[in-house]
Amino acid sequence: MREIRTIIRKEWEDTLHNKLILSMLILVPVLMTAIPIGMLIAAKYGPVKASDMQEMSRMLANPIYASMSPQEAFQSLMSSQMMMLFLMMPLILPVTIAAYSIVGEKLTRSLEPLLATPITTMQLLLAKSYASAAPAVGLTWVCFAIFLVCARIFAVSDRVFALFANPMWLIVMLLLVPLLTIMAVMVGIIVSSRVNDPRAAEQLGALVVIPFMGFFFAVLGGLIFLNATTFAIATLVVAILDVGLVYLGVGLFQRETILTRWK
Repeated sequence: MREIRTIIRKEWEDTLHNKLILSMLILVPVLMTAIPIGMLIAAKYGPVKASDMQEMSRMLANPIYASMSPQEAFQSLMSSQMMMLFLMMPLILPVTIAAYSIVGEKLTRSLEPLLATPITTMQLLLAKSYASAAPAVGLTWVCFAIFLVCARIFAVSDRVFALFANPMWLIVMLLLVPLLTIMAVMVGIIVSSRVNDPRAAEQLGALVVIPFMGFFFAVLGGLIFLNATTFAIATLVVAILDVGLVYLGVGLFQRETILTRWK
């Protein structure tokens, strides 16, 4: 356990001294929190046109909007869709840290001494995964809490706020967000362990966001409704992917190759 804590502490120290990673950890949460809050405010004070409601008729077919007034439905719909950004955050934030975690140490020649120690591959990857995942999960939870505070202030009615504070979303934050983070971290570590360029590692690791973008646009298009069933299926799928990625990451991380043949 001491070795794991030492690696985690070193990873966080390196993160604080890396301007690129630090800027991502600041700018991404600020932007992805500001967008749903801005949408919340705009939907409260902006006029709701009949043409807008007609264009969103497919999305408004979700039963949760059935008893709402046009303004309530409009604010609930637009803000709920933008809340999907809180699920994108745990995919984007840890990739940069995880992608640099191994390839960065390759460049500084600090990985070889670490691999020569008795620490197991599983312990090493666990420490690096936690160091990448914990900040992403923590920042996502904090940003979601900030959004809920703003929703309490700017929601047009109590039932609109109740939609945002729905236990479904709280469970999503507690379960799906960590699972998405693990997926992003493992992809970043797998890529980082196979390449020698930090930029290539970040670009390849960012590909994990592409499947989520398809899901995001399907929600925007009204093809998928955000409900407990949708999130339950998503949680199950991501959990299965996480298990597979963990085994794949451990299998692909060849410490002997890094020690003897990496240049």
